[in-house]
Amino acid sequence: MAEKLIGNAIIGQSGGPTCVINQSLVGVVEEAQKHAEIKNILGARHGVQGMFKEDFIQLKSADPAELEAVAITPSAGLGSVRHKVNADDCGRLFEIFKKNEIRYMFYIGGNDSAETAHIVNGLAREAGYEFRIFHVPKTIDNDLRETDHCPGYGSAAKFVALALMGDNLDNRSIPGIKIDIVMGRHAGFLTAAAALGRKYEDDGPHLVYLPERPFSLEQFATDVERVYKKLGRCVVAVSEGIADENHEPIAKKFINEVDSHGNVQLSGSGALGDHLAAFVKKSLGEKTRVRADTFGYLQRCFPGCVSEVDAAEAREVGRKAVDYAMKGNIDGSVIINRLSEPGKGEHYMSEASLTELENVAKYTKSMPDEFINAEGNNVTQAYIDYALPLLGKIPQIGRLY
Repeated sequence: MAEKLIGNAIIGQSGGPTCVINQSLVGVVEEAQKHAEIKNILGARHGVQGMFKEDFIQLKSADPAELEAVAITPSAGLGSVRHKVNADDCGRLFEIFKKNEIRYMFYIGGNDSAETAHIVNGLAREAGYEFRIFHVPKTIDNDLRETDHCPGYGSAAKFVALALMGDNLDNRSIPGIKIDIVMGRHAGFLTAAAALGRKYEDDGPHLVYLPERPFSLEQFATDVERVYKKLGRCVVAVSEGIADENHEPIAKKFINEVDSHGNVQLSGSGALGDHLAAFVKKSLGEKTRVRADTFGYLQRCFPGCVSEVDAAEAREVGRKAVDYAMKGNIDGSVIINRLSEPGKGEHYMSEASLTELENVAKYTKSMPDEFINAEGNNVTQAYIDYALPLLGKIPQIGRLY
């Protein structure tokens, strides 16, 4: 049995909040509370920003009922941060950890969070400081490597699926062309979820455009016109990150604002939807009824669309991180493995396991080719089989005609 490592634990949250990120937080806390070798559990307010300031919340004796209330609450309970650290920053963190006798770190976030954990872990090894660090996965983009899917994705995908289900019903009642802009800079997983609420053959979205395929305004207008002539209406889901054949984001042509990482500020603006709607209207005729909506940040923390599958898995990856930390001088990123085969009809099953930090750090993954149709304007059944079980229960709809 591994020798017990005595010291404090620190937990942080990073990146965009989700509906279930607090499930992972509570999973870490409730499991860490069981182990006497973890003397104190420190929650860092706003991730590494709070760590730099030593702005900590004591969680060792947190009330179980309060934790459960936090677990089912969307958003980052400790506060989040968008700060891409460098080696010097990680060096400062390591000194703060030594000062505060921190021997365990659990960082809940995406690939940048995994990279932070990887760098800090390397510094600890170089200094001969026994330290156990675990990345707990989180992202609605579903773009982390190694894991089958990411906690946070199922709930955000459920929101998108239900929003498009409702938009399709609205569009069927009062026909026209409707364009919905969904989050996703480089990966199309979330936009693809727009297709998960379809029941009938003529249900929208009739067209789905993802960043993984080159986008042409002219082809877009042609596709919309074809569907519109056939059905008398057309519902479209478009990723905010669509780009041309030179990988230049379409939105970059008319949005000048950039985010903290120097990327074009895609969310928070209706410019792309307005641009696409204006182009379609010009192509099909000014009298054509064309509308556009941009979902933006609504997708991340909507309380009414939490997937029970997503919530359970998010809690489990938090618990599992502490479980691994107690087993010896190991580190890593917790991942989800699917045990049931997509599309085979059996009950969905998964389990959490561990991969090396370097396997997740920095890099992202895109939608597999088999999830996108040959024309590049819709998803395939393979994607539906993969994603639908992650949403949990969704409403059933009916028709009179």
